[in-house]
Amino acid sequence: MFSPDQENHPSKAPVKYGELIVLGYNGSLPNGDRGRRKSRFALFKRPKANGVKPSTVHIACTPQAAKAISNKDQHSISYTLSRAQTVVVEYTHDSNTDMFQIGRSTESPIDFVVTDTVPGSQNNSDTQSVQSTISRFACRIICERNPPFTARIYAAGFDSSKNIFLGEKAAKWKTSDGQMDGLTTNGVLVMHPRNGFTEDSKPGVWREISVCGNVFSLRETRSAQQRGKMVENETNQLQDGSLIDLCGATLLWRTAEGLSRTPTVKHLEALRQEINAARPQCPVGFNTLAFPSMKRKDVVDEKQPWVYLNCGHVHGYHNWGNKEERDGKDRECPMCRSVGPYVPLWLGCEAGFYVDAGPPTHAFSPCGHVCSEKTTAYWSQIPLPHGTHTFHAACPFCAHQLAGEQGYIRLIFQGPLD
Repeated sequence: MFSPDQENHPSKAPVKYGELIVLGYNGSLPNGDRGRRKSRFALFKRPKANGVKPSTVHIACTPQAAKAISNKDQHSISYTLSRAQTVVVEYTHDSNTDMFQIGRSTESPIDFVVTDTVPGSQNNSDTQSVQSTISRFACRIICERNPPFTARIYAAGFDSSKNIFLGEKAAKWKTSDGQMDGLTTNGVLVMHPRNGFTEDSKPGVWREISVCGNVFSLRETRSAQQRGKMVENETNQLQDGSLIDLCGATLLWRTAEGLSRTPTVKHLEALRQEINAARPQCPVGFNTLAFPSMKRKDVVDEKQPWVYLNCGHVHGYHNWGNKEERDGKDRECPMCRSVGPYVPLWLGCEAGFYVDAGPPTHAFSPCGHVCSEKTTAYWSQIPLPHGTHTFHAACPFCAHQLAGEQGYIRLIFQGPLD
């Protein structure tokens, strides 16, 4: 990319560690991306290192003593064991790492503000009324400033007074080497895919990450007091395609290298134009169909393709075939008479969710988001955390729970008849 003499040049592009992409948004937040609140966040090497690492451990006998120890100018984690005892672990500056913090709080220590994802809220601004389960200071990611720029995730983030405070009710314990560790109320879950984030990817196993970055099997429910079993042979190191669940929002981690192999928005736009250039037609009305431009992704267009989700036949919008018995939701396909939901098709515009650069031939059911076959197959196998103890597969573009036998369908287009 760069010639060697650019090495010491100030105009050199900053090193990008990777990006976090929030599942459920098709390229941007419903009201637009603003400041630290957006659907994807790039982590760049900071001009000056701001990472921290544990140093001194203090055992304080009163909360007052603990407060005195936790100096406003120094990062620290306080573990309240009982009314009579608090352990304070001080953290010191680490010139080899950069720290990025994620959470619901809009206070300045948070680099990336994440709010609860409401499925299908792409064009719905009323997403703030939900009582949030995302922690204000949910987690932190520490990136090595030197190659290979390893990124690691830890539960909890430091607040404005540079403190992480685990109260009496939080799960916490002393480790075998005398250090302290703990879990946050609703926990930070991570899943690393097997075979990386490629067309051969397979879902991995969900784990919980502790405040010190250790790996545990899941608790019985999100906020149970009892921690899971420690998983010795796994680490908190993020890899391309790792999923991070904050109990209310799930983030996908893409490394800079992984993103360089991912289709670009330009490529997706070219695929859209290619489909439209083939002039697919409605097999009944014979009108030409066209996917609307990426910018118009929530207004149904008159040329928009629609699909019967049970068979995959693509049509233009029409009013007949309603089955009265089922609230008018199910329709009969005029091509093959199969009965099922009939929905508009939307292109998946968030390129970071694609596992390959294949053509948009398949759609998620029931939402109608279209992408490559390998991408629909991958996401339909992933159990995403939902609520405090259930998991289900969901469309990465809108977070709708997938339905039907496999959660997606192959699209059958009819070409022009001339």
